[in-house]
Amino acid sequence: MPSVSEPPLLAGTAAIILAAGSSQRLGRPKQLLPYGNGVLLDAAIGTARRCGFAQTVLALGGSAAAVLAAVDTAGCEVVLNPDYGQGCSSSITAALAVLRPETRAVVLLLGDQPGARAESVPPLLRALAAPEGPAAAVCRYDDGVGHPLAFSSALLPDLAGTHGDKAVWKLLEQRADDVVEVPTPGRVPLDVDTEEDYRRVLAELQGAR
Repeated sequence: MPSVSEPPLLAGTAAIILAAGSSQRLGRPKQLLPYGNGVLLDAAIGTARRCGFAQTVLALGGSAAAVLAAVDTAGCEVVLNPDYGQGCSSSITAALAVLRPETRAVVLLLGDQPGARAESVPPLLRALAAPEGPAAAVCRYDDGVGHPLAFSSALLPDLAGTHGDKAVWKLLEQRADDVVEVPTPGRVPLDVDTEEDYRRVLAELQGAR
């Protein structure tokens, strides 16, 4: 029997953690950069675990073997995306293919964005679940919109048909009338693409302690 400290499973919800990139700009696997008491990808997986999703899908591609050898992926359904070089949309498509039939909402988390908070997710899901709710919900931070992003099942076919790195945002623009921005405290969490980005997220982590 689960302990009382464990979050309840959110029936019909799934997380997709996008962590398949080849880290070309960084020059080394960013998923395995030291961060806190583990590595960068641990933070995103930890966020998903704290949310208590019914299903968590982890999309890997570049450096997949090294990641699987080093990272605790317990509780994640791992999907290997051989087409990761075609952008994150290919990982989304691969992950959507293994979702359970009863999935009602999907939350996208970035594997290189350790500052995303589990507390940001429930308001997104509540927005989707509202009567006449939207097809998608995004975090409206103090300085702009950003991840996590949530999509209702009605929008998943469109999401599966996207192509390229920025296609998700293009889809949200195309469906702007059916997207709600959920007020979320703080600034858009940093994602790591370069050494400078990495130094910044480490500085933020140190400042939060």
